[in-house]
Amino acid sequence: MKSIPKSLIAGVVALAAVTGFAGLTAPGDEGVTGAKAAARLPVERSSLLCPAPSSSDLADTTYTSVTPAGKDGAKGGAAELKPAEALPADEDATADEDGKKDGKDSEKDGKKGDGKKATDGKPVVSLKELGEPVTADTTEADAPALIGTATGAFAPGWAAQQTTTTAAGGARGLLGVSCTAPDTDFWFPGASTAEDRQDYVHLTNPDDTAAVADIELYDADGPLDSDVAEGITVPARSSVPMLLSTLTGEQAENVTVHVTTRTGRVGAVVSSAEEGVGSDWLPASADPAGTQVLPGIPADATSVRLVAFTPGDDDADVKVQLLGKNATFSPAGNATLHIKSRMTASVDLKDVTRGEPGSIRLSPVGGGAAPVVAALRVVRGTGAKQEVAFIPATGPVGERATVADNRAKGSVLSLTAPGATAQVKVTSSAGSDAGEPAVKTYTVKGGTTLEVTPEPPAGLKGGYALTVETESGGPVHASRMLQVTENGIGMFTVQTLPDDGGMVEVPRAEQDLSVLDD
Repeated sequence: MKSIPKSLIAGVVALAAVTGFAGLTAPGDEGVTGAKAAARLPVERSSLLCPAPSSSDLADTTYTSVTPAGKDGAKGGAAELKPAEALPADEDATADEDGKKDGKDSEKDGKKGDGKKATDGKPVVSLKELGEPVTADTTEADAPALIGTATGAFAPGWAAQQTTTTAAGGARGLLGVSCTAPDTDFWFPGASTAEDRQDYVHLTNPDDTAAVADIELYDADGPLDSDVAEGITVPARSSVPMLLSTLTGEQAENVTVHVTTRTGRVGAVVSSAEEGVGSDWLPASADPAGTQVLPGIPADATSVRLVAFTPGDDDADVKVQLLGKNATFSPAGNATLHIKSRMTASVDLKDVTRGEPGSIRLSPVGGGAAPVVAALRVVRGTGAKQEVAFIPATGPVGERATVADNRAKGSVLSLTAPGATAQVKVTSSAGSDAGEPAVKTYTVKGGTTLEVTPEPPAGLKGGYALTVETESGGPVHASRMLQVTENGIGMFTVQTLPDDGGMVEVPRAEQDLSVLDD
């Protein structure tokens, strides 16, 4: 065997130290050639983006941020949500057909937004301790979008929610949205360009360079023509809202919105206001897949509309099933749904839950498995007391998922096990002002939906967060409904709880000096 230069050995040792994952062994040692399983480690950095909440002078918005307490006792780091930069007047993308602003930069009741909150750079919300949520409130009509970063111990599982109450007006309602991570591809089935809807897609850029995005719209007949939905520039650390009805001349009740970026990345979410019915945020559906689960239809829903879309070249035939309180069954007359390629399909399921909580599962019919995206438009109440919310298809809870902004009254948690029976642990965090965490375990029978009222923290003052962890059994999909009563109207919003992505697989690397042996 030829000798190995000392300089080479020193270089290999240094490389092993830098990677932090390498095991250095002498040539000929046994057990060093087989690849080891990837390690699961907590993420060290997270990003979240919250859209501009409202342009109404009657809106009250609460921001809630939390990172669940970790198991390894990690220390250090920070989590902050800061205002996005204000857009120059000529870059404001909220103009309507007449070229008039929607009010965010115009004078209202003698007041004019000065952009101070969008440029002072001070955090709106900053976390101090793990497991303790922090809240902030605003009544400003020109409140900006927020851009957030969490590092160190605050990064794994970091969650934030923006909740707005608009007590009056034709589109009054409770609007809630979990602040989203930036990405390059989003699907929004359930949007609309109808005359009685005002739907905006909000694009927020967290980075220091501009992003360029494209927006595609599809109705029941296919793509909608648009000359202005391509090459949309989203300036660095800014947010751009686009009114969907200005992107096309066609009015359609059910539209699927596809947002992609050519350069950079954005956070994307759709705000929907329906005259006489209510308003809420429509988050993106889970990525296209053959099977989708939409959890947490309220027991007292008076109207449920399913909107689905397949982006592939093949049509999709899906089985529509309701996972109810005690069993799984197909809605009468709507056991299957045919979705034509690149055409938005919808079906009115009416009061499908009939007084019991439920969830919808879409799965392939026969051997086909064309990928689909989907969302539910859910209405509670009737007449002048209606209110609307949206439930997109979502991934399972996985190891852990967290939803912020829960209150002493009004939080309802829905847990759905589409396959095998599962057991989950639900932790109510400490309160934002006071309160001790509470933990409870639930068993979710396979093929059913379990609706529970979470146990609030003992001595609760302020709001709290809910963290759901799968302990055993099959996958569980979850959502949280938050409800308040304003002027006799039962307003509500629903947020899904997919895996928080706080743990990632990091491949293990080994140095094998036998490769240097001739």
